[in-house]
Amino acid sequence: MVNLYRKGVLAVFIVKHSSKEYGTMHIPDGYISPATAGIMYGAAAPFWFIAAKKVRKSLSGRTIPVVALFASFSFVLMMFNIPMPGGTTGHAVGGTLLAIAAGPWAAVIGISVVLAIQALFFGDGGVMAFGANSFNMAIILPLVGYYVYRTVSGSSSPQSARRLFAAAAGSWIAIVTAALLTGIELGIQPLLFHSADGTPLYCPYGPGIAIPSMAVGHMFIAGPAEAIVTGLVLAYLFKTGFVPAADQEQSGGTGRLHLLWAGLGLVALLTPIGLLASGTAWGEWGVTELQELGLGFVPDGINRLAGWWPAPLPDYGFPRMGAVVGYILSTIAGVGAVAAMLWALGKTLLAKGRRSEA
Repeated sequence: MVNLYRKGVLAVFIVKHSSKEYGTMHIPDGYISPATAGIMYGAAAPFWFIAAKKVRKSLSGRTIPVVALFASFSFVLMMFNIPMPGGTTGHAVGGTLLAIAAGPWAAVIGISVVLAIQALFFGDGGVMAFGANSFNMAIILPLVGYYVYRTVSGSSSPQSARRLFAAAAGSWIAIVTAALLTGIELGIQPLLFHSADGTPLYCPYGPGIAIPSMAVGHMFIAGPAEAIVTGLVLAYLFKTGFVPAADQEQSGGTGRLHLLWAGLGLVALLTPIGLLASGTAWGEWGVTELQELGLGFVPDGINRLAGWWPAPLPDYGFPRMGAVVGYILSTIAGVGAVAAMLWALGKTLLAKGRRSEA
């Protein structure tokens, strides 16, 4: 165990670079046990049910595009990898911004759809681990961020410095909280699931390594990035006359969206900047990368479950396309898929809401 701990500490600071570009907090399949994955699906399910019920009651035709827009922005934002200590990478999520703009329960649905698209089409985050990833990033993150924002902003006027500070603070607290949960979920695996000789079957690093490894990078790098992006975008929204849902007590903000969609398109073209941050996020190594870390073994669960889902566009690349072009095309495809799925889901919920009122 001491040897494993030392190698784990080494892994925190010296992670071998690879061509894979994953986003932080996206737990891959094989890193948590099927039992843990099932429990996390069970934990997420009530929130999905509540979110669908609440959004259905308050949704209108004019607010569906708002949810689609800011969820799409979240997808694009996660394409920008940020260098983190030890050669790993991280990224902002945009969950608090979505919660402020479109409402907390709309954010639960929106980020869940983003994570589903990432897992199913790009192999970013596990399909079995989707419940855990959704619980951390699509449920806890936007709900914590939103209610911190509401608490800190109080009765301050829109466009006030206090309102922007509240958004930034909520974003930082939310992403750090989500990272801590991810670290806990990964860290308990070797304590609960191991072979007779103590060899971990899933994530090989315990809580003493996994939790600080996830927390430090998010406290000092990804968290500030999340806070800055949220504050800047919200300041711009206030100037354009956009009224966030957090200031309306309803789901979905209001305002002109065509300029925001155009801006999103321009940002999407810049996503290859994210390729400059080489390295894989902590806890998202593939089999080959784990072997390169010098552990001396690859956990059996990772060997069996890693990559079992045949994502059509793994690692955000297109066949026979260069890395830059493929990354841009993947971004466009992802945004299209997120917007289309949320549009269809929104129309379905809207229709059910109208039938229930009839």
